[in-house]
Amino acid sequence: MPVKNQYSELLKMSSPCEKLIRRDIARTYPEHEFFKGQDSLGQEVLFNVMKAYSLVDREVGYCQGSAFIVGLLLMQMPEEEAFCVFVRLMQEYRLRELFKPSMAELGLCIYQFEYMLQEQLPDLNTHFRSQSFHTSMYASSWFLTLFLTTFPLPVATRIFDIFMYEGLEIVFRVGLALLQVNQVELMQLDMEGMSQYFQRVIPHQFDSCPDKLILKAYQVKYNPKKMKRLEKEYTAMKSKEMEEQIEIKRLRTENRLLKQRIETLEKESAALADRLIQGQVTRAQEAEENYVIKRELAVVRQQCSSAAEDLQKAQSTIRQLQEQQDNPRLTEDFVAHLETELEQSRLRETETLGALREMQDKVLDMEKRNSSLPDENNVARLQEELKALKVRESQAVASARELKLQLQELSDTWQTHLSRGGRWKESPRKLVLGELQDELMSVRLREAQALAEGRELRQRVVELETQDHIHRNLLNRVEAERSALQEKLQYLAAQNKGLQTQLSESRRKQAEAECKSKEEVMAVRLREADSMAAVAEMRQRIAELEIQREEGRIQGQLNHSDSSQYIRELKDQIEELKVEVRLRKGPPPFEDPLAFDGLGLARHLDEDSLPSSDEELLGVGAALQDTLYPLSPRDARFFRSLEQPTKDSEGSSDSDADELATPYSQGLDN
Repeated sequence: MPVKNQYSELLKMSSPCEKLIRRDIARTYPEHEFFKGQDSLGQEVLFNVMKAYSLVDREVGYCQGSAFIVGLLLMQMPEEEAFCVFVRLMQEYRLRELFKPSMAELGLCIYQFEYMLQEQLPDLNTHFRSQSFHTSMYASSWFLTLFLTTFPLPVATRIFDIFMYEGLEIVFRVGLALLQVNQVELMQLDMEGMSQYFQRVIPHQFDSCPDKLILKAYQVKYNPKKMKRLEKEYTAMKSKEMEEQIEIKRLRTENRLLKQRIETLEKESAALADRLIQGQVTRAQEAEENYVIKRELAVVRQQCSSAAEDLQKAQSTIRQLQEQQDNPRLTEDFVAHLETELEQSRLRETETLGALREMQDKVLDMEKRNSSLPDENNVARLQEELKALKVRESQAVASARELKLQLQELSDTWQTHLSRGGRWKESPRKLVLGELQDELMSVRLREAQALAEGRELRQRVVELETQDHIHRNLLNRVEAERSALQEKLQYLAAQNKGLQTQLSESRRKQAEAECKSKEEVMAVRLREADSMAAVAEMRQRIAELEIQREEGRIQGQLNHSDSSQYIRELKDQIEELKVEVRLRKGPPPFEDPLAFDGLGLARHLDEDSLPSSDEELLGVGAALQDTLYPLSPRDARFFRSLEQPTKDSEGSSDSDADELATPYSQGLDN
């Protein structure tokens, strides 16, 4: 669709640049009749054309200075045609690049114009530099408005006509022609005077003869090839500047990040210092608790020593009991003494158990306190945090060094670029270079500040490491003391366990000794009772035998047959006594016989001493009779006379018996 046909549709639309257009319309040709007065026809059609173009080319939108070109077109043609011509000028005469928001084409034109000024008017260029009178201060409006704001309309329209035919070349020619004509006057003025001269004198120099200006302009040397080469150089320089700007922006970002990291490190250092202070307070509390534990341990040791003394006393008592067990004579008094000592040992055992329980309770309390002490993990974690802090600090220092090196490289590159470009390149970009140098200096200052802060941070880290080393040594000493206390506690626990084992063993041995002593006492008593019964029975039998002997003596009727019968009866009685003695011989003989005759008799009547024949049995009977009741000499002769006939022959006569019995009876009578 043709642009002219779009114009009516564009007017119906709204543009985001309407406020800016309305504001600048009143300042466009304010002295011209067509545009004079608010809401005049000229201002209205100018607003329509500018609004329509801002909608057609949204990238450019609206730019100050373009309204003067449109206003000149509206003086010559209707608004639709003026809109079409303006669109064509913007697209084909480099005006669109001039009016873009970046104004890259304007910078190129200023760069090319500075080169031509350096080449054709070097003295004036030097004077401009000495007065810091930059080209953009007077030439920017020339390129943006095509001299429409500089000269009156008759002169400006002549230049605009040539522009329509040749393009921006006429702007370069007219600008240099103006400087050539006014070089002498400008060389004598300062920056303020030159500004006023450009505003008041130069615009009206050629009001009467505009052709003279055109002739001067075409006398200026203009080389299109050189302008193309300058365009390439400017493009390369701008791309490099863009890269440098990007690098500077990146360095600023890195510097900001480094500052943030330094602040973070400072906060972490402060937090770490607080933790170390808290650790010192905790260590002091632990030292106090360890002192209390040492005191309690001393009390426990004292109690253990007293328990050991009690145990030694118990062991000595056990040894005495063992020695007394070896003693063969055990009486009732000794058993009572043993029972008394047993009760005393039980009382001491109870006291010892109470002391041991108290000691165990205190040991458990000490173990709980030791378990409540802070662990070494906190110290290890603090050490790891210190190491991480050192690593981060070294990274920050390395980043700062890299930043410094990059800034130095940028400065060297820029100086090299300036030395290659020559003096004419420094002048047009002196303002930009000054700003860049200021930024570089500010970056270097911030870098120096960052390095200083890094040094302070390193010093602070060294101090923190020293404090940490001191605290670590203190913790090692406390840990060594705690380990020693734990070893002592373990030793005391083992000793306590050994004492308990010895005490239980002594109690067991004491119980065994007590039982054994009771059994032996009962056995002794039983043997004594049996011995007394045997002695009483033997005495009774002996008394019966004595009575029978007395009866035989009284009767006086002993003959040979009666004597034999009497001897047989005695033999039977002795056999019965022998059987009874064998029955009584169950337990072993006494090691130490008591001092009475019954036990002595029982001891002599063992199995080896019993007679194996009747004659030996008679001898034993005689021995028993002599032992129990000693005979008189006459009775002894009588019994020996009784034994003699039995040895000679059993078939002796009664007369022999009478002869033997007569003296016995006589003896009885006597």
